[in-house]
Amino acid sequence: MASCVAVIGKENSPLYIACSNPEQELGFHYSLHTSLDFIEEKLSTTNKGNEHRDLYLGLLYSTEHQRIFGYVTNTKIKFVIIVNVDATNANLRDNETRQMFRKLHVAYTNVMSNPFYTPSTRINSNKFAAVAGSILAKQ
Repeated sequence: MASCVAVIGKENSPLYIACSNPEQELGFHYSLHTSLDFIEEKLSTTNKGNEHRDLYLGLLYSTEHQRIFGYVTNTKIKFVIIVNVDATNANLRDNETRQMFRKLHVAYTNVMSNPFYTPSTRINSNKFAAVAGSILAKQ
């Protein structure tokens, strides 16, 4: 379903990036870095006087070839999912993307619960990679 999954730290450093098509990875990196501006913009507009915000940011922006969705935890860890626009993903519902982010957030929480993981470092967990792989489209 998804083409790229990324976890980005508080300081906008990539903690985990996985793409379904390695040939398009550079383009996905560009889209991920562009999405950070949209995330910051959405956070600045939603935090004005609102203490309880939804973690799911929804569609950040879309191009003619892809849609970029965002999710930010309370600790400012950002999850980004990129979906290629084609006939199979044209009717991707909001509920489906929320479910993908929930799976990713639970897997990230499990990584953080590991006493041997150092926060703000790259994620090298096989279990996390398996969850991210289940979200990615197998092409």
